[in-house]
Amino acid sequence: MTGPTDHTGDAGHPAPAGRPGPAATGRPRPPAAPPESPAPPPLLRVNPPQLSPPTGFSHAVTATGGRLVFLAGQTALDGAGSIVGATLPDQFRRALTNLLTALAAAGGAPCDLARLTVHTTDVAAYRASAPELGRIWRELAGRDYPAMAVIGVVRLWDEAALVELDGIAVVP
Repeated sequence: MTGPTDHTGDAGHPAPAGRPGPAATGRPRPPAAPPESPAPPPLLRVNPPQLSPPTGFSHAVTATGGRLVFLAGQTALDGAGSIVGATLPDQFRRALTNLLTALAAAGGAPCDLARLTVHTTDVAAYRASAPELGRIWRELAGRDYPAMAVIGVVRLWDEAALVELDGIAVVP
């Protein structure tokens, strides 16, 4: 029961010693602060209608606020340091998993990726695998696409690697 001798503070917690709660002083509680307007998202994906519709990437990404996280190139290395996966999609899955693991360790999530570069030893195989790579991306990273580029290379650091991913994220 509450009344003039009630000495509880906000949310029913006892008022600090020597300080009566609002009900004991007869003063009304101050009005609640207005709700804060939501902060704008740190990343805004921009796809101008004058450009061809993007498929699996964004034409531009703007970043405001947050911390920049630079993600080193990730291949299909397992925990023991060996390349796993015989096909480009298998290696892409592992490389993306490794990249997202590094991002999570830095406090980020897939939606925080602003830029991703794909380095591959076989651009033709990458293009032929695009539908499957898109499914893997959506499964692991969702439907937020960073600004992306695919670069053909002669070889990667690990000779058995077919693909390497590096990126930049903006973590709120």
